[in-house]
Amino acid sequence: MTAGFPGSRRVRSLAVLGDSVAAGMGDPIAGGRWRGFAPLLAEAVEAARFTNLATSGARVAEVWRAQLPAALRVAPDAAVVMVGMNDTMRSDFDPLLLRDRLDHVVRSLVSAGAAVVTIRYHDHARVFRLPGPLRRLLNRRIDALNRILTSVAETHGAAVVDLDRLPGAYHRAAWSVDRLHPSELGHRMLAAAFAAGLAAQGLAVPVEVSLTCSGGVPVTRLDHVRWLLIKGVPWVLSRARDLAAFSLISLGRKVFRQPRREVPVCPTDPSRVWPAG
Repeated sequence: MTAGFPGSRRVRSLAVLGDSVAAGMGDPIAGGRWRGFAPLLAEAVEAARFTNLATSGARVAEVWRAQLPAALRVAPDAAVVMVGMNDTMRSDFDPLLLRDRLDHVVRSLVSAGAAVVTIRYHDHARVFRLPGPLRRLLNRRIDALNRILTSVAETHGAAVVDLDRLPGAYHRAAWSVDRLHPSELGHRMLAAAFAAGLAAQGLAVPVEVSLTCSGGVPVTRLDHVRWLLIKGVPWVLSRARDLAAFSLISLGRKVFRQPRREVPVCPTDPSRVWPAG
């Protein structure tokens, strides 16, 4: 868990930029909406103003072109940049262009006075079943993206949350039914990690981020089937068109194989998944 950090700088304005994870997907709440880590982080830093600009499917180009100008208009004291995974799964993946645009995004936020936290991605194949050819291709691209994110963060003094080393990141309960987005517990873990990243840059984090799940909508077997039909199959088909270097049949078998525990459970004792400290 994240204890309150008595940093010297109060957060008046928090901006979150990124894709579907940053938008809260995987953490459903009443009314058919997503919550996610962003409002939990805003509560932890007691931000007077909170702006979540993230959108599902966003790539680095969208963050660079549209989300960044909107973020600068709210003059954030703190910003989270979580983007890049959608780029790794496209045929036009271009590390040089990604680095230029990510560098521009982080540099612009830091120059505007924001403390920035970004991310290093985990091994998706440990969470989401993939056939060998796609797994190797995706791992190479994630490695390239992680090197870019680390380099950009080091250049501009941003903090980095390394998902591969985040305790509990590979626990089944940390992932939603689609195994692509965090569950409520996973989003709470992200909020705590981002809060620690902001605190390391001298920002105050007065409120502890709790890992005890509350307020979320339970995920059922029907939700799993619905996701397979509405989201899962179209996702496989779109990736098959964009990254043709694997077998669609093999991917389908591995992706949609039912785990022993189909529905992730949010533990009543979060220390069993993510030890304190």
